[in-house]
Parts: sequence; structure tokens; C-alpha cells
Amino acid sequence: MEGSEITRKTAGAAALTALSQSRILGANDRIGIALIGCGVRGPQVAGLVQKAPGVEYRVMCDVYDDRAKQIGQRLTGGKAEMAHDFRKVLERKDIDAVHVATPEHWHAAIVVLACQAGKDIYVEKPISRTMREGRAEVEAAHKYKDRIVMTGTQHRSAPHYAEAAKIVQSGEIGDVYYVRIWNSGNSTPPVKPVPDSDPPPGLDWDFYLGPAPKAPFNRLRLNYRQWYDYASGYITDFGNHRVDSFYQIMNCSWPVAISGSGRKFVKDNFGDIFDVLNVLYEYPNFVMTYTADWTNMFGMGGGRTPGMNYYGMSGPFNRPHAEAFFGTKGTLITDRLGYEVYPEMEVEARALRSLDGEAPARGGRRGGAQAEVKFRCERKQVQGADRTDLHALNWIECLRTRKPPFASIELGYLATGTCLLGNIAIQAGRKLRWDSKKEDFIGDAAASRLLTREQRAPWNLIKV
Repeated sequence: MEGSEITRKTAGAAALTALSQSRILGANDRIGIALIGCGVRGPQVAGLVQKAPGVEYRVMCDVYDDRAKQIGQRLTGGKAEMAHDFRKVLERKDIDAVHVATPEHWHAAIVVLACQAGKDIYVEKPISRTMREGRAEVEAAHKYKDRIVMTGTQHRSAPHYAEAAKIVQSGEIGDVYYVRIWNSGNSTPPVKPVPDSDPPPGLDWDFYLGPAPKAPFNRLRLNYRQWYDYASGYITDFGNHRVDSFYQIMNCSWPVAISGSGRKFVKDNFGDIFDVLNVLYEYPNFVMTYTADWTNMFGMGGGRTPGMNYYGMSGPFNRPHAEAFFGTKGTLITDRLGYEVYPEMEVEARALRSLDGEAPARGGRRGGAQAEVKFRCERKQVQGADRTDLHALNWIECLRTRKPPFASIELGYLATGTCLLGNIAIQAGRKLRWDSKKEDFIGDAAASRLLTREQRAPWNLIKV
């Protein structure tokens, strides 16, 4: 645990040193940033970005004017200008980069248009609402090759996740044939629906809806994560981070087959996303399952280690979010705040069978044979931390040095896309086979149509 703490401190110092050096080596302008989307997550990350030297948020952009004003006052003391339409922001010469923190159904259009306008980008996860939108973002980043496009999957900047990747890729826990990812919470008692009403003054509701289907204003729709019109459910909300970490640790690419199921069980709760879902992903050499359960917060990770902190833990029992890698020598369980390795037991060959030919109890006697227990790898527990701070610094470092970010748009597309494929498999109700080169389903035209969706005019601003 001490070594992990040293690693974290070293990584943080290195990031700050790189920023300082880049200033000396010719990054001679202050970086002007616009925050597009002033909800909850955007201001949280913006507060960390502003800790880097030579950075200022010059514009607060939101379709809810009062919200933009409030966040501008909190982050900049009222120095930032207010903006309503992100397209006007992209025209400004004093804006070098945009921080995209809108509901996800707006992400693709803003990213593509920002690339065209010559802006660098930080886009929160998930990068898109559909697969074809994600592909459009990747192609825009490739077309305008001098742009830095980074995704908000901050696990990529956490030293303990880098350590976990080495554990698996070095073979320390043996061959991994099964990976299990889970998120859990509890949506009971439900938040019951409320009547539609007029939008509050200063909120441009039609702009908020944008390319999503037309709908009357309802204040509960401002919690966009609960509606498939604007989001993709728990799998892209919470799961996106963990699927990205799965790819970092396993060092692999797209699945070859996907199947799944899901339902909304708490009928009285507002919104329409599924509160329980399970997806099975098949890869050439292993399988991965993703499960979300929002009817119980215990999680599916077993017990806790005394003294360890786990992401989302509450009370003495639950372990609601994690990724488990089951190897032939041991099991690695990771989450945002650390990791643990649980070794497999190994019994000496002389004790595998007793004198009468029966298998002995593990660690005990039968027929006079004593089982000598050993372990196939080392037990480990490492307490890490949420390193959104390092992630924010990495973005600014990349803006100055033009180095590729830890979390590229390609990696963002892989993680978001994998989650979206799971949703499509649930919607289709059958196993789907995926051709990663063509980025299409094999022999299933109906499923292929679910890779995109119609964008509402006049907000169909990009081709997908």
C-alpha cells in the first residue's frame, strides 16, 4: 500500500513538472476553455482543470441560462462570459478548447463540430448515444489530425489501474478466461412520475431535446440519465468506466458475440431505463459479463477486507461497483479506489488422493494423508484513489505538448461502443455476432439498423 501511495505522488509530481516544463519550452499562451454543459460533472472536472497553470474557463455555455450564470460565478467569480448556443462558442478565436459535459445525446454533434472548428476537446463519457455517432467522432478526430480529443474515463490516469494491468498481462494470476463487471444501487423507494408542465424561465427546452425525439417538458427529464431518449442506461453510465478499465487490463479489442437481457422491475420509478440488465460478451479467448442491478446495493463481489475503502460503499456490507478477473492462479478485483488479489490454493500432489482413492478435503485429512496447502500467487491489497485530478492535468499537458492523451477518442469509442452493443443485444433479444472490421453485425440487418437512430430536425447537425 505504501508503494502505491508513492507511485501516485510520483505520477502527480511528474504531471505538474511536465506542465511547468512545457510552459518554459514555448507554450506561451494561456489556454482559453469553454465549458459546454453546466450540470454536475462538468463543473466538478472544470474545478480540477483550473488548477493547472495558465488555464482559464472563459465561457460557460448551457441551454439553461440561470445554470450557466450560477456555475460561472462559482468557478470564475463571474469572470467567464455566458453563452446559450455552443455553435457561437466554436466561432470564437479566444477559445482554444471545449469541455463537453452535456447530456450524451448531444456529445457527438459538439465533438464533430468542435473538431471542424479547430478546437481541442475533453468529452465526458459515454462519448455518444449511438454507435454511428461514435464512429463520426473518431473520423472527425482523424480528419483534423492536429486536434487533441480526450475522453473523461479517469480510471486511465489512476496508477493502481496501471498496476492491475501489469498483474494480468504479466501472467501473475495465470490465464484469465472469465471477467465479471458489476454496478449496483437501489432505486427503492421509487421517485414517482410528476405531471408535465411549462419549462422554467431561461431554459430552452427545444434546444435541450436537440436531436432526441420531441417531448413535453417534465422536470424529471432533466435527470437525463434515466431516459433512453438522452442516455443509454446504467451500462453506459456506470458501466462505461469499468468496461474501459477491462480493456486497459485485458489489453484486447472488440467482442465477437453479444447476448443479453434486461427489464425495468420497479415500475413506479420515473424514467424508462432498465433497472436490471445482464450482458454476456464473448471474446476469442475468454468471456466477460456485465451486470447492473438497481434493486439492491449489495453488489456481487463478496466480502470486504478490513481497512479497505471501496467505491460507492455505504454501511458495513456492500461492494456495489467493481471488475473481477478470474485467473487460473488467482482473482484480481479492481475498482476506482484500489485493487485486491486473492490467490488460488494449491494442494501438494501427494495429498490429492487419500489411500482409498477418494479426493481429500482441502486442507484436511482423509485416509491419513495430510494436504499441504500452498498458494499459486501472492495475496495483495492496494488502496488507490479517484484520480480525476491527474486525468484533468493530463488533458492540459497534452494541449501544450500535443502528445496523445491517456484516454483517446478511439479508446472512448471502444468502451462506449461495447456498452452500446450490449443494449442492442438486449433490444434484439438474441445473440448477435460482431464484425469489428466492418463495424457491423453479421447476417442481421434488423440489428444493424439499431446502430443509429433518426435525428430530429433542425438539430440533425452532423451526418451519422
